[in-house]
Amino acid sequence: MTISKIHPVLLCGGSGTRLWPLSRKSYPKQFVPLIDDKTLFQASAERLSGEGFAGPLILTNSQFRFIVTEQLAEIGIDPGAILIEPEGRNTAPAILAAALWLEKTDPEGLMLVAPSDHVVPDSTAFRAAVDAGVPAAREGRLVTFGIKPGHAETGYGYLELDGDPGDFSPRAIGLKRFVEKPDATRAEEMVQAGTYLWNAGIFLFSVKAILEAFRSHAPGLIAPVTEAVEQGKPDLGFLRLAPEPWAEAEDISIDYAVMERADNLSVVPFASDWSDLGGWDAVWRASLRDESGVAVSGPATAIECENTLLRSEDHELEVVGIGLKNIIAVAMPDAVLVADASRAQEVKKAVAALKQKQARQAEAFPKDHRPWGWFESLVIGNRFQVKRIVVHPGAALSLQSHHHRSEHWIVVEGTAQVTVGEDVKLVSENQSVYVPLGEVHRMENPGKMPMVLIEVQTGSYLGEDDIIRYEDVYARD
Repeated sequence: MTISKIHPVLLCGGSGTRLWPLSRKSYPKQFVPLIDDKTLFQASAERLSGEGFAGPLILTNSQFRFIVTEQLAEIGIDPGAILIEPEGRNTAPAILAAALWLEKTDPEGLMLVAPSDHVVPDSTAFRAAVDAGVPAAREGRLVTFGIKPGHAETGYGYLELDGDPGDFSPRAIGLKRFVEKPDATRAEEMVQAGTYLWNAGIFLFSVKAILEAFRSHAPGLIAPVTEAVEQGKPDLGFLRLAPEPWAEAEDISIDYAVMERADNLSVVPFASDWSDLGGWDAVWRASLRDESGVAVSGPATAIECENTLLRSEDHELEVVGIGLKNIIAVAMPDAVLVADASRAQEVKKAVAALKQKQARQAEAFPKDHRPWGWFESLVIGNRFQVKRIVVHPGAALSLQSHHHRSEHWIVVEGTAQVTVGEDVKLVSENQSVYVPLGEVHRMENPGKMPMVLIEVQTGSYLGEDDIIRYEDVYARD
């Protein structure tokens, strides 16, 4: 009998705030290179690829769909499918949608569900843990993966094992129950007991078994999610789940909906390094540190500091710390965070405060990523704005016009093909073109290297919503 491949299911629609200002709603941490030169999403996709794995099934939202395809292309991985969630409804509806999609082609197959923002340095050890869970999953067990605790952590849920594991070698063993995030005293007690693991939120089960579990324990999700999948519409290689039935699905996690109610559970211990980078303190622990416990990234300098994280995310912005102890300092071009390391989990309070005062830094990233590339504002005045725009090779902006602004484009790298009205021409480095107010226009990159231009906008209103699109290869509104 031919054994089908494992189908990775990567969940990457989240917008965590605990790593602000680097992670924001418009560009969350899974798409950022936090630890090395690959993003967390790319590292996750690579970890769940290779022999025995099918192409990954991705669940994300409309805002991130082109970031997903771009980052997968950079590492040479073709997705099996990309499902677009109309809105976030937590992990249970997302996993059920993935199972219903896979049921069409491989109902007996296994699906390995994982968040896309975890750090697992030892991919070989992770693969060994997955392999250890495969027999139990093929027998119809719902397998989860638990991390051997390295310290008393209050930011994670725990898994209570059914008895003393003896050791933490990778094998499927009994799982007694799920435990909510504890306080510090209870966390220390569980670590000392030796019969608890951190809940990694990673699962392995057959398509058939998880569908049966949903029908038994969360039947109310079946109809709306099934309708959302069946009524979904293909869009440029994506499948947009139907928004109306999707909105009827309960907003609930897979733990609450199914796992905590099921009686066919197993857990595979994982004793190697792992982190969900749930806060800047976790980034500090996962980073390379000197003998004083100092971790630096980018143009940052630490002088007589201890147990401190200094990061600069702008190559022209120097961050210097003198005599700091247990401090986190993260500098972005538009925002700086300075916090006591012991209060790293409270960064979301800063985001809430910024949202209250309507600061764009609360959710918007300095670089605005688009299907064709990205742009960033360099200078904003009362009636003018200066942007740097980067267009990917072969990409094109929409054919558009503006009611309230004119634009002046200066190409500084590469060559642009520019349409202004009926005129189409190539504009090379150090050449410029003027787009009058109201004129229909478009820019394209016909080359094989990124094209960079400086755009100077002038007018009474410079908002991104002043766009009338006539043609768009990315099918945006």
